Amino acid sequence: ASGARAPVHSPLGFDLTVTALFAPLLVGGTVELLPEEQGIEALAGALRSTAQYGLVKLTPAHLEVLEQQLSGAGSLAKVRSLVVGGEALHAGSLEFWRRRSPETRIFNEYGPTETVVGSCVHEVLAEENAAGPVAIGRPIANTRIHLLDARARPVPVGVPGEVYIGGAGVARGYRGRPELTAERFVPDPFTGEPGARLYRTG
Repeated sequence: ASGARAPVHSPLGFDLTVTALFAPLLVGGTVELLPEEQGIEALAGALRSTAQYGLVKLTPAHLEVLEQQLSGAGSLAKVRSLVVGGEALHAGSLEFWRRRSPETRIFNEYGPTETVVGSCVHEVLAEENAAGPVAIGRPIANTRIHLLDARARPVPVGVPGEVYIGGAGVARGYRGRPELTAERFVPDPFTGEPGARLYRTG
C-alpha cells in the first residue's frame, strides 16, 4: 500500500534484496537501508522498536536467528507483511511470528535469480499444518509455471515433475556461458509468443 516502509538488511547485490528494495518503491513507499556490514543484527535492532513496516523480507534461516535475537524483546515493530523466500519454508518456523505478531500477514515467495527472484507467492494462513513444508503458491502476474516430465511434457496432477518458469521475468541467459544458457533456457512450446523461453529450475 502507499506509504509502505521496508528495512533492507541484505547486500544490494543479493537477489533477496529485490523484493525488499523495489516492492515498497513501486507503491510510493520508502526503504530504510540498514548497515550492510551488520547484516541480520541490524534488522533485529530495527525490529526492536516502535517502527511500523509495510514489508520485511527474510529467508527461513533469518527467521531462526531473529527468533533467538528477539525472544526477549519487550515489544516488536509492527510489520504488515513478512515475505519469506530463498529456501524451503516449514510452517513450524513461523510460530514465533504467529505468537508475537499475530496481525502480520506472512507470505512464502518462490523464484530463482534467473526469473527475477519472485515467481510464485503463497499466503501462509495460521491454520496451515505446522509440521509440513509450506506450498510455493501460484504464479505472480506475467509468470507461468509448468510441471514437466523428462521429455518436457506436462505431468498429471499429483505426479512429480520439474518446474519450468516462463513469462516476462525470465532472464536472457548466463553471460559468457552459452552452453549452460542453452541447457537451462529452452524454447517455450506453450505460448505463441515469438522467442519465448522457459527456465528449467532443475
